[in-house]
Amino acid sequence: MKLTDFDFVLPAERIARFPTDRRDESRLLVLDRKSGKITHATFKQLPDVLAADDFLVMNNSRVRPARLLGRIGGKAVEMLVVRNLGDKKVEVLCQPAKYFNLGAIFCGADGLEAEVLETGRRGRRLLLCNREYEQVLAQGYAPLPPYIKRKSAEAINYRSFDLERYQTIYARNAGSIAAPTAGLHFTPEVLARIRSSNPLLEITLEVGEATFQKIEAEDISRHRMGSEKIRIAAEVAHRILALKEQDKKLLAVGTTSVRALESYALLSEPCQEFDSDIFISPGFHFRMVDKLLTNFHLPRSSLFILAAAFAGQDLLQETYRQAIAQGYRFFSYGDAMLIV
Repeated sequence: MKLTDFDFVLPAERIARFPTDRRDESRLLVLDRKSGKITHATFKQLPDVLAADDFLVMNNSRVRPARLLGRIGGKAVEMLVVRNLGDKKVEVLCQPAKYFNLGAIFCGADGLEAEVLETGRRGRRLLLCNREYEQVLAQGYAPLPPYIKRKSAEAINYRSFDLERYQTIYARNAGSIAAPTAGLHFTPEVLARIRSSNPLLEITLEVGEATFQKIEAEDISRHRMGSEKIRIAAEVAHRILALKEQDKKLLAVGTTSVRALESYALLSEPCQEFDSDIFISPGFHFRMVDKLLTNFHLPRSSLFILAAAFAGQDLLQETYRQAIAQGYRFFSYGDAMLIV
């Protein structure tokens, strides 16, 4: 299939730069795959939309404050810390990359300094910092995607806000450099209502570069995802399989949960911690997931392609057209959709 098959035109005003005042005030579009029927609701109504035999599985990974702002030779720069290499060394994606030359010194807040030791392609650099990894991240900002435009001054003003709102309320296991955004809509009240009638289980996928990696191959079958770490506790896996055997319906909260669960289903033997580079596209046979709660995704992205594989390519495109016409808010800070 061609990458252009997964393109669509989105007006700039439909991109959400900020979340709704309350997490559960986001809108919720419910899509029935069999009938093609679309229902409009709000996220706080999710417990009412769930079927009695649904159970939810969500990604509890915690986002690290991995975005760093600073200067090199008086020029404003920023970088995303993607990997801790130990011994005060980190791997980063930087911009503008032209300033991160070999030997350049990045100067951040509170005396943070980092020297460029190695340069790579597409803004990738190896840096040696003057402090330990956790101390480096203490100066960090929420790693918002670039389409949520926050210039340096605005990023500083909204630092605390974004650190709170670009994080699920049930986040536990730090390790992600992007949020599992379908979970951003949940409030304690919504979770409590769901738990009162539907099982809710947690797994972990550390969201890395693979999730937002740009697809460059026109033939999507040639795309290769980067690897991400997954953890599914033995008792959670046993509960999931037991519920499936009882013919309960697994509702995955987010595409990262889908990838974790479907990766687990493909293991040759059970494993609690493993890496996966699974790329889900139309034609994929879903073995675990019956329903999907997700946000509205970027065109030509692996996330949109996964949703198309689950809902059906033509149906998803038509649903997106209707969502745009109805004024839904798109991407990480945007609204949600439930595909049943």
